[in-house]
Amino acid sequence: MQEHTVKSYAKELRRLRELVARMGGLAERQVADAVAALVRRDAELATEVMARDVEIDALEREIEAFCIRILALRQPAGADLRLVVAALKISHEIERVGDYARNAAKRSVVLAQQPALGSLNGFQRMARLVQENLKGAMDALVNDDAARADEVWAADQPVDEVYNGIFREMLTFMMEDPRNITAATHLLFVAKNLERIGDHATNIAETVHYAVSGEALTEERPKADSSAFAVVRPPV
Repeated sequence: MQEHTVKSYAKELRRLRELVARMGGLAERQVADAVAALVRRDAELATEVMARDVEIDALEREIEAFCIRILALRQPAGADLRLVVAALKISHEIERVGDYARNAAKRSVVLAQQPALGSLNGFQRMARLVQENLKGAMDALVNDDAARADEVWAADQPVDEVYNGIFREMLTFMMEDPRNITAATHLLFVAKNLERIGDHATNIAETVHYAVSGEALTEERPKADSSAFAVVRPPV
């Protein structure tokens, strides 16, 4: 009976990891499809991304209920307790990623009706970077890999640098021609959504580090978002 209980408990913990990993995979796909809809001016795909957000929300509720059940029935301690608490926190972070992807898709629907504005290479690069960080953070969770989590935690700076470039580019478009303001504003919101997704990926990595090692990261995370200090100068 005791051996059966131990095996059953281990199976539940594996199931918990699988649920969180599945939720992370869905979020990665949402980010990829939201940006693909933006680049291809595909309002239909953007609408599909918006509709799929309910899957991520449902998984968050399932994970929360599963964690509560484990806490109540198994009373985990040590590394197991850290894993359960981490799963709760990470599922919330992923849910926010899903929300930002949905918001980006919503902007893409509007942008599909606007004249094209500049190159969207920066958005594609940002999407690749945040997807890589999301995947890296989820891999770290699945494999109990604190070193990989630390890599992701320190990898947000390139995302911020691309965002800064997009921010400056959109301001320039708006100053050059007021007719660009609507499209540029929506593109700024999309870029900010991607930047926030990057922040949530590093939050996940920080949580994984603690779950695996039992120690919190005390250093300040490297950041490079300078948009708050931008000075707008009209063209001469």
